Amino acid sequence: MHPNSRFNEKVVVVTGAAQGIGRGVALAMADEGAAVVLCDRSEFVHEIAGEVSRKGTRGIAVIADLETYDGARAMIAAALDAHGRVDVLVNNVGGTIWAKPYQEYEEEQIEAEVRRSLFPTLWCCRAVLPTMIARQRGAIVNVSSIATRSIHRLPYAASKGGVNSLTASLAFEHAGDGIRVNAVATGGTEAPPRRIARNTAKQSEQEAIWYQGIVDQTIASSLMHRYGTIEEQVNAILFLASDDASYITGTVLPVGGGDQG
Repeated sequence: MHPNSRFNEKVVVVTGAAQGIGRGVALAMADEGAAVVLCDRSEFVHEIAGEVSRKGTRGIAVIADLETYDGARAMIAAALDAHGRVDVLVNNVGGTIWAKPYQEYEEEQIEAEVRRSLFPTLWCCRAVLPTMIARQRGAIVNVSSIATRSIHRLPYAASKGGVNSLTASLAFEHAGDGIRVNAVATGGTEAPPRRIARNTAKQSEQEAIWYQGIVDQTIASSLMHRYGTIEEQVNAILFLASDDASYITGTVLPVGGGDQG
């Protein structure tokens, strides 16, 4: 267990926990003593729950589609059934599906991007609020993005702008209920190849050029001119989720090497 044990005996729900930043958050929370409920729509989440449990804390895997309210409610119900409460919710689901100039997006692609990167956070916040209000305490950390100012992913940028707005408004509404709500605006992050691709279609030569444009712009916009690591994102998320940030709410913290988003 981490010597600080900031999350000792806390019940933490992490979405999108099967890989990447979500996996990193779940494992780091377990290192600091949390009981972790890991949610994803991929079966791989069971493996990560096993990793959590091997650290000596209880890891529970929940398979749910968080693009739906039913999925979000099922996730919170599973956490309450297992532990009776939720102390921390980390909303990590989201991510660019297509990379292209806005005029190249098709109607259904725009809607799919918003369903992927805005609605899971909306639904999960709505699902967890009643139990946090009843207990008059809780912390929510939403994973946003510095891509609110970027190229070739406007529907994703708009979705993450929505995450920033709901973070501020929810914090305003529920500070009196003892609930803190913050967001980490992640920058470009080095990660292993995704086990489940967001887009399984073969990338055309033009699409590869558009995607490289995102990479180049991300590095250029960072004062450090590099991608961050998963650990650098996880550290910020855990800080905002912990009592170390007890007087911080309604804040969007950019973690992009100086890129403010």
